[in-house]
Amino acid sequence: RSTHVSFLVLVSANIGAVIMPWMIFYQQSAVTDKGLRPEHYQHARWDTGIGAVVTQLIMAAVLIATAATIGTTNPHVPLNTVGQVSHVLTPFLGPLLGKVIYSLGILGAAAVAAIVVSLAVAWSVGEVTGYRHSLELEPRQAPWFYTVYTIVILAGGVIVAVARNLVTLVIVVEVMNAFLLPLVLGFLVALAIFALPAEHRLRGWYRWFVVGIFILTASLGIYGGLAGL
Repeated sequence: RSTHVSFLVLVSANIGAVIMPWMIFYQQSAVTDKGLRPEHYQHARWDTGIGAVVTQLIMAAVLIATAATIGTTNPHVPLNTVGQVSHVLTPFLGPLLGKVIYSLGILGAAAVAAIVVSLAVAWSVGEVTGYRHSLELEPRQAPWFYTVYTIVILAGGVIVAVARNLVTLVIVVEVMNAFLLPLVLGFLVALAIFALPAEHRLRGWYRWFVVGIFILTASLGIYGGLAGL
């Protein structure tokens, strides 16, 4: 029973990690900040599609590598902290090389996440409050934008520094993302169906395909998250 529940929670967390609600805010703000016009939309779609495929290939590679190493040598080893994950993964690459590669991977992922999440918050708050919010502006031209951006980065650093179990923290955050997914994606799908200019609206079989995938993904994320309560 506990194993089944843990699996469902991890499924929910995985959904929340792959389709993060704040990424929707980040992308729309980035498109606006870049000043993309309708003639750029096709390239933007390719950019998003390629990025989504590459990131999922990397995630699949990590899962396969973990299953092929830890899963075959010590499948019951606890992986409750970042240190435990490092301890069991790095020996397969050598004591020094393994630690270097693992550290660079964690550092790169953390840096990208910190920048993207902080920008999403700074852009979104700027859209709500009306202060100037653009990377095209210097800090003296948009002080509130860069202040919010800096505060979010520092706050995230403090939370990570004081957290007793980073693995649990990550899972909780990703499950929270899964719970927020229906709200954010629901509005996005509604906008794509009803609010966009007629030539850009979802229509025909593709509209129902998108709606079906949205309902399936959101339902699975919520079900898995509720199973862990």
